[in-house]
Amino acid sequence: MTAPSVPSPQLDLTAAQQALAAQPFSRLLGTRISAFGGGEAVLELDIRPELHQQNGFVHGGVLSYAADNAITFAAGTALGAAVLTSGFSIQYVRPAVGRTLRASAQVVHSGRRQAVVRCDLLTTAEDGTETLCAVAQGTVLSTATP
Repeated sequence: MTAPSVPSPQLDLTAAQQALAAQPFSRLLGTRISAFGGGEAVLELDIRPELHQQNGFVHGGVLSYAADNAITFAAGTALGAAVLTSGFSIQYVRPAVGRTLRASAQVVHSGRRQAVVRCDLLTTAEDGTETLCAVAQGTVLSTATP
């Protein structure tokens, strides 16, 4: 996300949707942001065959992308729009299959310059059943000049 260098009341779901739309890779994947604010962000994308690996599961790189982006957006609610992921880890719990992938991220701790964020990645099946497929945690840094 890039925008103002300090947290701003203009950071809302509409601003987050505009920031996501400005990311060419996110547009390529068809990612949507459905929640943003109060230390949380939720990204969603439709699962389609082009996102699968050779065994028919969602590719781990797609899951990592979703976790990274959701973590950074959630941190942006606490630190402002000028943020970058410093690092994250992801644990794959089970193969991702279904019609929709949802990355739900929540700030666990935030200071003035960094935030620690947890992200659950779930798939939704045709019948609406949700399944946890991965868990990630990351650190996000503010790039704003003090």
